[in-house]
Amino acid sequence: MRHRPNATAVLPANTVIDGLDAAVEVRRHPSARRMTLRVSRTKRAVIVTVPMQCDAAAAGTFLNRHIEWVRDRLGNLPEPVPFADGAVMPVRGIFHRVQFSGCARGRQLAECIASDEGPLLRVHGRTEQAGRHLKAWMFEQARRELDERVLFHAGRLRVHAKRIAVRDQTSRWGSCSTTGVLSFSWRLILAPPLILDYVAAHEVAHLAEMNHGPRFWALVRETMPGLDEAKCWLATRGVDLHRYGASARSNRHSS
Repeated sequence: MRHRPNATAVLPANTVIDGLDAAVEVRRHPSARRMTLRVSRTKRAVIVTVPMQCDAAAAGTFLNRHIEWVRDRLGNLPEPVPFADGAVMPVRGIFHRVQFSGCARGRQLAECIASDEGPLLRVHGRTEQAGRHLKAWMFEQARRELDERVLFHAGRLRVHAKRIAVRDQTSRWGSCSTTGVLSFSWRLILAPPLILDYVAAHEVAHLAEMNHGPRFWALVRETMPGLDEAKCWLATRGVDLHRYGASARSNRHSS
């Protein structure tokens, strides 16, 4: 398990970050002996970890001293792709152009359709609601497919999941609690079906083995022979999925 910081802090209002275009988090950690700095690719934020006794002003000074390093890392991040009309984003590994229809269509939030211009992801409802509808549709699609694949792999491994949750999480693609609750990132619906299937199999295997030892990986391979290809895809391309549905970077600090 990862240690989590005991406290977070917001940089003082008078701290100057030289026009830094990113959210900044200051985290106080009980085991930290010095200040460290990193840029989170998934949260698109600058994270300063400091010892418990360190104040936020000192963190701001530390950040300013390394501002060029931070700007370089931020400049290498892919641009975010928000839920907006005209955006291009993948669904099940296939890129679609988002099209807001501007009108309602019963209870249907969105649909993938073919067109002369290529695959479209048509989102229904009033324009001001379309972004929320698209996010809800993504969650709905992810939940539907994860329900199916969890049931399949649980049957093969003779285990039972107590409940499935789909969330907007950035630290991991899936998790399994000691009570049998499986949690997944909705962004798995953006990836090719093999990837969602692998993450479902991975978490189902944890219902039998709450570790990553040889017995655990034997179970995953038993129900998911293509795990090596999926693991490689996630390691090399998975982080890019976090750009979709993200807001454009703004000049603000957050905790």
